[in-house]
Amino acid sequence: MDEQDNRTTHFGFQDVPESEKAGRVRGVFGSVASKYDVMNDVMSMGIHRIWKDAMMDWLAPRAGTRLLDVAGGTGDISFRYLKRAGYAHATVLDLTEPMLVEGRKRAEAEQMAGMLDWVVGDAMSLPFEDNSFDVYTISFGIRNVTRPQEALNEAYRVLKPGGRLMVLEFSQLPNPGMQWAYDRYSFNVIPTMGQIIANDRDSYQYLVESIRKFPDQETFLGMVRDAGFEQAKYRNLSLGIAALHSGWKI
Repeated sequence: MDEQDNRTTHFGFQDVPESEKAGRVRGVFGSVASKYDVMNDVMSMGIHRIWKDAMMDWLAPRAGTRLLDVAGGTGDISFRYLKRAGYAHATVLDLTEPMLVEGRKRAEAEQMAGMLDWVVGDAMSLPFEDNSFDVYTISFGIRNVTRPQEALNEAYRVLKPGGRLMVLEFSQLPNPGMQWAYDRYSFNVIPTMGQIIANDRDSYQYLVESIRKFPDQETFLGMVRDAGFEQAKYRNLSLGIAALHSGWKI
């Protein structure tokens, strides 16, 4: 048996074979797809819209650019990007087809149809040529990837020289007391809300656990640099409940 066949990764707090994680993640997001926007409100206490606007402020979308939005799901980031850019093109890629189906139902998808592509694909093996995009975004998605470093390496590969990486993800609060309080909210409230809103406690339990397993800001910054990105920086949002990481392919 190949050594890679024995490798494990975390699915929330469980250790599972790497070969199983993508299927399990697909199951989670297939289950919550129709409630995804409500789920984001629950997970972030409604603040995710402000975080996404902060992401666009730092990104400063430009007209005529090509965006690849990985784990782009319902199109939220792509719609924001296209509105800010005026005229641009966005490719929404997601591992889970039901998420893309939900995105296409949104009014913005119809209004912007000529500027959008929807692609089912894997962040660790992107179906695009080298040097194809000006901007790569992934929002609340990279913690669900089996091997996040490979996703960052792929981001670097498909970006053009001068291209920009921007990652929005739940992160760690620097203050232990505040982290403890946020954990109590996360583990006690969010799965219960998932049961009430989506009749799906287990998926929300996984999502909470996946946040706690994700590397802290400095560790993830090192991963961005290891992928080859320069001028790599991060900004905490809401004291570190989430963070934005930025890097450039130079």
